[in-house]
Amino acid sequence: MEPVHPEFVPDPSSSREAMESLQRTLAERATFADDFAFDAGAVCAGQESNQRRLGDSGGDTSPGDADTPVVVGIDQAFLGDDRAVSALVALRGGEVIERVHAVAPVEIPYVPGLLSFREGGAILAGFAELSVEPDLAVFDGSGRIHYREAGLATHVGVTLDLPSVGVAKNLLCGTPARSTDGLETGERVPIEADGDVTAPAGTIIGHAVQTRQFDSPNRHVNPVYVSPGHRVSAETAADVALACADGYKLPEPTRLADAYAGEATALVER
Repeated sequence: MEPVHPEFVPDPSSSREAMESLQRTLAERATFADDFAFDAGAVCAGQESNQRRLGDSGGDTSPGDADTPVVVGIDQAFLGDDRAVSALVALRGGEVIERVHAVAPVEIPYVPGLLSFREGGAILAGFAELSVEPDLAVFDGSGRIHYREAGLATHVGVTLDLPSVGVAKNLLCGTPARSTDGLETGERVPIEADGDVTAPAGTIIGHAVQTRQFDSPNRHVNPVYVSPGHRVSAETAADVALACADGYKLPEPTRLADAYAGEATALVER
């Protein structure tokens, strides 16, 4: 899969001012509403705990139902300070149908809010390796929950013009509408724009989503922070995270991509 908008491919050699300006442009071009042809209710349909797992196949498998959307999970690992390994795992109906990875140089350090300029090149290289056509991408990172409403999921989603969702482990910015402590499985709390976000104050830019919780009062699982990247609404993004959780904190697409990133890194290091 190649960029539909090559003018938005992240350039890590840009100045910080240019990077932030591009992010504001991306936010203007992004669609934070549902705009896709597949059935959102079918995302991760058929997912079961005994489904085919990561190590069972390294390439294409049974195509399954062609009407079931293909969901791609994306995560990254690093080789030292100078190379990124981008891992992509494609699923249809809860079954892994393809895994690919790509290695690209890391040219800038991590800067909060500029993650896509550090990792975006490797991710786009990974998408170029895919033989399947994805319907939806789920990123380990933010989408609209971002200072300029253009996190990793938005930047790559707009560049590819691909419906996308960001799932982050920590809240980058914005304010929860209520406390996120002690949420039960399935609960969600809106994340509203505040003075750190370019969106008007009170705009719902995503949700804290409780994908899993312990029964014991002495242990708890923190929510994940889910936001639309492109062509997906905040509500649908939260629905996707819950539908794909499969009993784990992380949705299956990014959980499997995280595991594969470690495996791919070991392969590259050999």
